[in-house]
Amino acid sequence: MTSPGFLFCRDPLRPGRPDAAFVREAAAARRTGAQVVTIDHDALLAGDAETAVSRVPRDSGPYRYRGWMIPSERYEDLERALVARGCAPSTDAAAYRRAHELPGWYDVFADLTPRSVWRSAHIGGEPAGPAGWSALARSLGSGPAIVKDFVKSRKHEWHEACFVPELGDTARLTAVVDQFLSLQGEFLSGGVVLRAFEPFVPGGEARVWWVDGEPVLVTAHPDTPGHVPEPALGQVRAAVRELGCRWVTTDMALREDGVWRVVEVGDGQVSGLPADDDGGILFAALSAVGAGQQPQAASWAGAVSGSAVRRSGPSEVS
Repeated sequence: MTSPGFLFCRDPLRPGRPDAAFVREAAAARRTGAQVVTIDHDALLAGDAETAVSRVPRDSGPYRYRGWMIPSERYEDLERALVARGCAPSTDAAAYRRAHELPGWYDVFADLTPRSVWRSAHIGGEPAGPAGWSALARSLGSGPAIVKDFVKSRKHEWHEACFVPELGDTARLTAVVDQFLSLQGEFLSGGVVLRAFEPFVPGGEARVWWVDGEPVLVTAHPDTPGHVPEPALGQVRAAVRELGCRWVTTDMALREDGVWRVVEVGDGQVSGLPADDDGGILFAALSAVGAGQQPQAASWAGAVSGSAVRRSGPSEVS
């Protein structure tokens, strides 16, 4: 079995070197013996995938991507460009979309995450208008909700473009959605999602890193640096395994009634590690899997007891 190498975003000024935000992670990957190659993220986003992967040696085996977020459509371009060079991504485009976008993972996590409904939308398309958003809201029910797209919210513009106090207030709902769409602009991912609002206790979210269905690391979330809770992972483990994606993250928060909830699922290739974590644990786990070993959290992440896995904080690069 050929162990996958890693494709890191390149430094814009020094194409042969990884972007400064990922230099330590690239070093950690190299310590496992993995090949590290840089790609041009800007060219990929601009639609020139062939140029983006021009430094990837032909017929050099499978690769995992590690870097800044890639829209699902551009990831498809990346996959095609790699295949044309006799290579392939370790995570194919279908698996990337499944973990990266809420409609891909929602059904598997439906009992573990806030209720959600969505509709596709794109910049320049015909707006749904009050009637369309009201119809979508009715399928979710009454009460407060969060507006987001298939990947991201605008929670830092909470009242203007994220939080809807009552879904039955069509005017307010429409105003929030319209402002959200305006702010997202060309970066809108997939469409609009309405999620039932759930109250969480103070103390922050935890990001759990999974490799082949095993939790190998728990880190702080970028919005709550310095706080690394210890979430209960039993039911989440089963859902991650059912999802069937090899490298994913789950962002988790404790609801006021004491139940741990999955706030987001993400593809591990584009999820951020804390700034003080060089990726050693994570890349060791990925290397072991690449060598054909069955992942065991305790073998590279410290002792696992109940919900406790190796924890890291306090801040994040992406």
